Amino acid sequence: MPSYYLAATLARLADEMVAFTLVLLVLERTDSPALAGLTGAAYALPAVVTGPLLGAWLDRTPYRRSALALNQAVLGVVMLSLLGVVGHSAHWLTPVLAAVAGATLPMVSGGFTSMLPSLVPQDRLARANSLEAASFGAATIAGPATAATISAMFSVETAVLVIALAATLSIVAITRLPALPRAVTDGEPFMASVIGGLAHLARTPRLRASTVTTTLLLGAMGILLITLPLHMESLGMPTSAAGYLWTALEVGSVTTALLLGRLQTRWRPEYVVMVSVAAYGLAMLTWPLVGSFAVLLLLAAVAGLLQGPTMPAMFAARQQYSPESLQGRVSTTAASLRVGTAALGQAAGGLLVPIIGTHKALLVVAIGLVAAAVLGRVAGVQTRESVLSRG
Repeated sequence: MPSYYLAATLARLADEMVAFTLVLLVLERTDSPALAGLTGAAYALPAVVTGPLLGAWLDRTPYRRSALALNQAVLGVVMLSLLGVVGHSAHWLTPVLAAVAGATLPMVSGGFTSMLPSLVPQDRLARANSLEAASFGAATIAGPATAATISAMFSVETAVLVIALAATLSIVAITRLPALPRAVTDGEPFMASVIGGLAHLARTPRLRASTVTTTLLLGAMGILLITLPLHMESLGMPTSAAGYLWTALEVGSVTTALLLGRLQTRWRPEYVVMVSVAAYGLAMLTWPLVGSFAVLLLLAAVAGLLQGPTMPAMFAARQQYSPESLQGRVSTTAASLRVGTAALGQAAGGLLVPIIGTHKALLVVAIGLVAAAVLGRVAGVQTRESVLSRG
């Protein structure tokens, strides 16, 4: 498990640095919020298509380590290529290169997590889920903060080089992971396997509730990713200071994920997801009213504390409501939906923020989070047909 968490956290660190660093790199070299949003969207959108395919393949292959390593190799090469392209070549090349790196992105957000039920005994999964959330959180804490600090002290180009280095180190750690047997051995046709994973997500009400809420959560975060760097100007701060707000959010999130991990088993995981996301949105309603960066930093930490239970509960929902033979497909398909929605959020943010301003954009994000919880509750309503199919 130490090798697992090291490999997963390094991969996620590189990924978390990418989203923020791409925004800074494009804004610095082109001064175009629209291109910054489009590039972020291009990095994430391919996952909508590739996620279900990669998940079905992961459930059927013993070569998971090779797939995870390939993802990191592609990321490192693309980031180095972007150094020579952004601002020096036709604008369309930037999102195209980002899309190449994003094609295997579900491996980071879902491929690692899908291994947990095979690596950890059932009675230790709750603790493992908390540590897994801490892995995501640690990467999300260190990613934007590292990108912001390196960009401020050195340059955004140096931050790109650090991403390539983190990806390389992740490959080294991946080689120490155990080889796992295939989860599916019944010879089911590949496309039928893909459709099976999608169908399971769609027809399982409790899993559907969690998935809808967390998917829409990421859409709102996509808008926030574009909004925060531009909002820094109204506070008299450089755009890179937004990285510290993301850090404050994740410090709070990791704190409650670790402290409340065992307590969450007392409630159904989809309820924990919906309540924590709604609380996150309500806390964020205060952000547009703040004129001090220090106060906003404190409010971000408080919002993170409220959002912290979301990720462990999301993992628990996938594990409790899906058989082991579907873990790869469910994890990467749900991850692809989240990543794809985040991409759409970034693209929307790039177009929306220059029109309505950052204060109103923050309100849009806060209201969107509350709406995500409400729509998740609606999606989780068990229809008569689903009851009959289960019976």
